[in-house]
Amino acid sequence: MESKTQHLDRVVIRFAGDSGDGMQLTGTEFTKAAAEAGNDISTFPDFPAEIRAPAGSLFGVSGFQLHFSSNEIHTPGDAPDVLVAMNPAALKTNLKDLVDGGVLIINSGAFIESNLKKAQYTSNPLEDGSLERYRVHAVDISGLTVAALEGGPLSTKEKGRSKNFFALGLVFWMYGRELDSEIRRITKQFTKRPELAEANIAVFKAGYHFGETAEVFQTVYKVPAARFAPGTYRNITGNEALALGLVAGGELAGKSIFFAGYPITPASAILHSLAKFKNYGVLTFQAEDEIAAIGAALGASFGGALAVTASSGPGIALKGEAIGLGVMTELPLVIVNVQRGGPSTGLPTKTEQSDLDQALHGRNGEAPIPVIAARSPGDCFYAAVEALKIASRYMVPVMLLSDGYIANGSEPWPVPDVTALPRFDVTHRTDPDGYYVYDRDPTTLARAWAVPGSAGLEHRIGGIEKDFLTGNISYEPTNHERMVHVRAEKIARVAQDIGELDLRGEESGDVLVIGWGGTFGSLRQAVDELRGQGKRVSHAHLRWLSPLEPGLAKIIGNFKHVVCAELNMGQLRGVLRAKFLIDIAGLNKVQGLPFKVREVVAAIEQLLDGERLPDVTVPTAPAARA
Repeated sequence: MESKTQHLDRVVIRFAGDSGDGMQLTGTEFTKAAAEAGNDISTFPDFPAEIRAPAGSLFGVSGFQLHFSSNEIHTPGDAPDVLVAMNPAALKTNLKDLVDGGVLIINSGAFIESNLKKAQYTSNPLEDGSLERYRVHAVDISGLTVAALEGGPLSTKEKGRSKNFFALGLVFWMYGRELDSEIRRITKQFTKRPELAEANIAVFKAGYHFGETAEVFQTVYKVPAARFAPGTYRNITGNEALALGLVAGGELAGKSIFFAGYPITPASAILHSLAKFKNYGVLTFQAEDEIAAIGAALGASFGGALAVTASSGPGIALKGEAIGLGVMTELPLVIVNVQRGGPSTGLPTKTEQSDLDQALHGRNGEAPIPVIAARSPGDCFYAAVEALKIASRYMVPVMLLSDGYIANGSEPWPVPDVTALPRFDVTHRTDPDGYYVYDRDPTTLARAWAVPGSAGLEHRIGGIEKDFLTGNISYEPTNHERMVHVRAEKIARVAQDIGELDLRGEESGDVLVIGWGGTFGSLRQAVDELRGQGKRVSHAHLRWLSPLEPGLAKIIGNFKHVVCAELNMGQLRGVLRAKFLIDIAGLNKVQGLPFKVREVVAAIEQLLDGERLPDVTVPTAPAARA
């Protein structure tokens, strides 16, 4: 039977399987194919923290969601139109998200009694009628994979591991993708194991041709290319973009980058990416722990390098004392915090924005620092450049907030011309005449950056309070108070280098939605949707959390309702309420997941109808009586 072709403007597809089924690789490869086809894309990898959870268990399911479109998109999609479930556990944990009437591709070969039992099914969903709401394609992917490799050199276990490429081949056929590019990628990826490359290519082709010949898939879907501004694009994750931004920032400052870190999810990939740029003078150091990492970075800064450290959750807590030392010594340092669900180990592979209070206040004493937040994978590049610029211009530690959602997610990114970006050349004082350690620039209040070993510029620094001018140790009460005020004023003056507020919509209206960080895509798309209906709704997305952006103060009182949307219990909302003394509603979610667009739309409509939002999205249940 000849297949027909149907054109779509967007598709959301989710691959789900056991954590050893290669779902992240499958999703990543299909993302590359969508990017090559010219679609706008947004991805959401979602995987368990356990290195190897028990096979077939509900908590061992790994998923990868991809939204690809012929139009501009900002999120990986609220709900999948297509779900590929490689085993019963993957089906059980993901089916609730599939749209009604959605396409369900099931690896029927994995629906055996033992796997059904692990997934806590009392009956086989392929036989009990519970999937009638969906367009189900039950394909024995496991059996067909082994059959495709019959007679080959691999063991049965090794053959079974290739089944993700059968699923990849099948969706390649469903969406009319070309085989050649993927075959080249497989060949390159398995250069050192040509027998695996050959097997994966054979299985990939088997999946593709199964779709072509099985007559159960009668439609090929085409998603036309999106229109992008002219330029060179690449697919990029947030951590990759952040690493590139640090490299570019070093070039723009005319300084080498020193990075010291300790492995932790989801920040580790920044070190992995930076280690590839030794040819740009980047020096990377994997320390023995978090405290050693920031200590090394601070030491490198004292020595004249642009220093960076990165971590997540509890790793940032360990760095707290040394950040305070950076405040006291007034040395430039960038601390990247890729936020994850907490507290403690918490939800290490899930996203959250609950480290804002820690970023603003998580140090002893009066120790303010500038805090900047990236809003998307590609924006991590520019946030990194800006953090380096502010750190060196004001001689302060700067915290750069990212999160697991944008760190692991990806999008098409227009590669910038770094030579066209504004430089911020960093210089060191060399003139000893009239030198005092804390003599300050009248505009920024930054002290001069004198490199140790410079003749006549010998000086003492450390954590004990210093004299306002000479830097000598001082216990004078009024001197301490003066230094506290100066260090705070220096952070406040960063506002003079902050650009225009990112505002979508008018400066007055019915509802102002305030967000920060990785919620940008969901908030912007929701507001655009409501504005398209004629609603008087605006969206302000904050890049700087400390100091707060001056543009917000000019408009926040011009709206009937103000709502602050964030993936925590209301940390920014508390800051804004204290600062502006106005009632601000909170749209909050702490489920380890990003906002869905429809959740934001529903909350705004509730405000427009004059209703109040609950304090939290999911109210706490009353404690049971003993």
